[in-house]
Amino acid sequence: MSVPAHPLFSDEDLKTIRLATERAESRTSGEVVSYCVTRCDEYPEATLKACGLGAAIAVLAATCWHAWAGFWGTDLLFILAPPWIGAVIGWLLARSSAVRRFLVNGELMERRVRLRAESAFLEEEIFKTRDRTGVLLFLSVFEHKVVVLADEGINALVEPSEWKGISDALAQGIREGRAAQALVQAIEACGKLLEHRRVERREDDVNELGDDLRIRHE
Repeated sequence: MSVPAHPLFSDEDLKTIRLATERAESRTSGEVVSYCVTRCDEYPEATLKACGLGAAIAVLAATCWHAWAGFWGTDLLFILAPPWIGAVIGWLLARSSAVRRFLVNGELMERRVRLRAESAFLEEEIFKTRDRTGVLLFLSVFEHKVVVLADEGINALVEPSEWKGISDALAQGIREGRAAQALVQAIEACGKLLEHRRVERREDDVNELGDDLRIRHE
């Protein structure tokens, strides 16, 4: 039995995504590249914040216990234990994706996702198509974020704001655990938008970029 390339995408999903890309590209000169990363950063700030909060809460709890029960203890180890125990509990909680996302500053997350998307755009050489008609659909699973980057041949015809509905719907699909279905719908929406904006297909058009979903475990 084969192992899926990513827990969100089965082998059948990958095939469906490739076929959706082929269909979307068959009507225009646009080249749609789908790119998925597990996360854009480890966000060590979240771990530090969780440890600090855990230690502070543990000290507060110990103080309340002392005030309520009149017991504190005289052993130095007992006095020093609460912050360390709280920090360890915070560290363990920070291993949860939901807790980690909650602790990361939203603007910081946006910046790092954007930078990783721009890196993917260069890595896949989306700028090298003949008419500069490449489009990147970048999705990051941990952050539940989507970035759409289009080359200058597309941007001359499509307003950046027109990608928002596509990216928002795809991000919602990731949050709801239906990333594969949402990605197929996003690819189809890209094809329709490019066709509507008359990103014309040449008679000698060729497939310049691969149609498979790029998956990076980071």
